[in-house]
Amino acid sequence: MADQRPSATPLASIEAVESGLAAQGYIASRQIATAVYLSEKIAKPILVEGPAGVGKTELAKAIASWRGLKMIRLQCYEGLDEAKALYEWKYAKQLLYTQILKDKLGEVLGGAQTLHAALDQLHDFGDVFFSKEFVEPRPLLQALEQPGGCVLLIDEIDKSDAEFESLLLEILSDFQVSIPELGTIAAAMPPTVILTSNSERNLGDALKRRCLHLHIGFPEQKLEERIVESRVAGISQTLRRQLVGFIHEIRTLDLKKQPSVSETIDWARVLVLLEATELGHDMVRDTLNVLLKYESDVEAALPHVTTFVAKAARQNVFG
Repeated sequence: MADQRPSATPLASIEAVESGLAAQGYIASRQIATAVYLSEKIAKPILVEGPAGVGKTELAKAIASWRGLKMIRLQCYEGLDEAKALYEWKYAKQLLYTQILKDKLGEVLGGAQTLHAALDQLHDFGDVFFSKEFVEPRPLLQALEQPGGCVLLIDEIDKSDAEFESLLLEILSDFQVSIPELGTIAAAMPPTVILTSNSERNLGDALKRRCLHLHIGFPEQKLEERIVESRVAGISQTLRRQLVGFIHEIRTLDLKKQPSVSETIDWARVLVLLEATELGHDMVRDTLNVLLKYESDVEAALPHVTTFVAKAARQNVFG
């Protein structure tokens, strides 16, 4: 299916995706840019997997900002159902309508001569209770109803139940949903769909079959340096190279949680705030809790700080 979003910024090429995302502060690898380009051209959602903090959610935000599209986010959790994800009925409004109908019942049935005729007249009013007027759209239905398209982010799909995946299948394959009382509601303009997963559970084959797969892992050092440069104002080239080199050494350790790109950015901002121009043993030791989120990881890393700082410094010299 060709790109059906004339109001959005067009995707002319993979290079255009790279530059467009970069303009929003998202430095994408060639693999990421290719997946975004193909997703739009063949109208398939992207299932983005990878550890927390590597930019999966930020990718959806960057696409929406670059293309001038509204972003609608559905945060997944255990027990999520269609009432929270798709739609629910406006029960208070239905109750009010019931009271109004009760007060006007005499007028409504005034012309009915038989019970059968009265029931026929009431049936016409009964259908109104389950009309679009009484539907409260939730994120999935909201996304289908956007006249100019949107970016639909289904975040952390692996936290939802397997049953919820079944609810998504029609939307992901045909960009439509079937509501028993209303029939089939198709997208006015197919949304750009991004699903993210931290791989807390295995997702079903039916869901995976409907999506392009994209794994975002920890970036290569040069790419991570570019990310830091784009997101952290005022950081020197020396400090940028050294801190990224240090983090890549830290990731070789057996830690409970490896530092992600978001932690890299946070640590870089802290070091700039402390007016650092290069890494030093004492400053690394004092700020390691910004980079590592478990005390056991901090304790595991401390004996290596001197060695890793020295290696990062040498790498900067020869880089």
